[in-house]
Amino acid sequence: MQPSFSLTAITAIDGRYQSKTAHLAPIASEYGLIRYRVQVECCWLLFLSASESIAELAPLSPADQAYIEAIATEFSEADAARVKALEATTNHDVKAVEYFIKERLADRAELADLREWVHFACTSEDINNTAYALMLSDLRDQILTPELTELIARLDALAKRHAALPMLSRTHGQPASPTTLGKEIKNVAARLTRQLGQLRKVEILGKFNGAVGNFNAHLSAYPAVPWDQLSADFLETLGLRINRWTTQIEPHDYVAELCHCLIRCNQIVLDFDRDIWGYIAIEYFKQKKVEGETGSSTMPHKVNPIDFENSEGNLGIANAALEHLASKLMVSRWQRDLSDSTVLRNLGTTVAHCSLAYQATLKGLSRLEVNAPQIAADLSNSWEVLAEPVQTVMRKYGMREPYERLKEATRGRRLSATVFKDMLDELDLPAAAYEELVALTPETYIGLAAELAQKDLE
Repeated sequence: MQPSFSLTAITAIDGRYQSKTAHLAPIASEYGLIRYRVQVECCWLLFLSASESIAELAPLSPADQAYIEAIATEFSEADAARVKALEATTNHDVKAVEYFIKERLADRAELADLREWVHFACTSEDINNTAYALMLSDLRDQILTPELTELIARLDALAKRHAALPMLSRTHGQPASPTTLGKEIKNVAARLTRQLGQLRKVEILGKFNGAVGNFNAHLSAYPAVPWDQLSADFLETLGLRINRWTTQIEPHDYVAELCHCLIRCNQIVLDFDRDIWGYIAIEYFKQKKVEGETGSSTMPHKVNPIDFENSEGNLGIANAALEHLASKLMVSRWQRDLSDSTVLRNLGTTVAHCSLAYQATLKGLSRLEVNAPQIAADLSNSWEVLAEPVQTVMRKYGMREPYERLKEATRGRRLSATVFKDMLDELDLPAAAYEELVALTPETYIGLAAELAQKDLE
């Protein structure tokens, strides 16, 4: 799309954000869908010609095979435009693909007689579900996985860099036991790693079994051919696993699985976006200024966390769409209704919002600077968090009501180093316990946080 056209685009994906989503276009645009359909039709023709079970379809010469393969591999925008022109007459998108391939075969004398083998025994949904399966596979492997992997790597590097930087925790928004900045970031990287592993494991399925899933037409022509196995073998050549038990449509359960896994990935990123937004607000992070950039139209001093806000907004849109995809696509009346068709056309838009969000979070991370003095000042002003280790050590030595005594001394109060020492003096601790606790500071009370932040992700 030319930049001037973006001003008339209806969606932000193809308008304002077109430069950030252009890498999805070869996969998820209508051109991409048509290209996948052409690929499936051509591969099915080649597969049948290579099958010994179909005697009437002679094996093709290497040159003829290469010609058919090139119809798919060299498919261009001009070819897609021709398909759309044919669709204007057929009013059927898959039939237009069939006619397009037949036209291309007619251009080669050696292949003209093969034209009626195009779309042999297929229903349109055999082509469509397989095309969408290939699209989803590529979106996952070429877009989502690399972008999530990059985000995880960036988070992991940040976690290890700041593994030992002590930081005040906040539970319920209130001061809690200290952690480290690196450990809190590591938590996010670990959560995303687990979900990405599950996303990669979702099996991409396909059906290639005719009008209502029973190979009716196939058997009418070739009753002795093991169509169930041939169908499985064909889908395997495309990198897909067969779903044998279907109606006219593949029931899309795996699509729902993929959507739900992606929702979890997105919720983790959204949770991180909001936390970082808050840490910027309390000045744990500064944001690098960009020359010429305006933060507010009226307040010149502002550097707003717009990248994390942009990510949060796009993740919300993506998850709303993913929820609808997951719930709607699993439902189809009797052997098939067409309501899934228009919904499936939004797969690319939905993934584009995911991609926009990941890019925004990565950009936001690149502009962050850790404000170590502010983090340290906040922690050093919260000595009351050491009530936890004191009452725990008191339990070790069998002292009376340790929790209650520390609660009385500290609840709702801000302690200083001096007040903390005075409190210890009043508790009549055993000498060994006193020496251990009097040396403790909020900065050193971080448990295994630093070690956990340095561990490799599993």
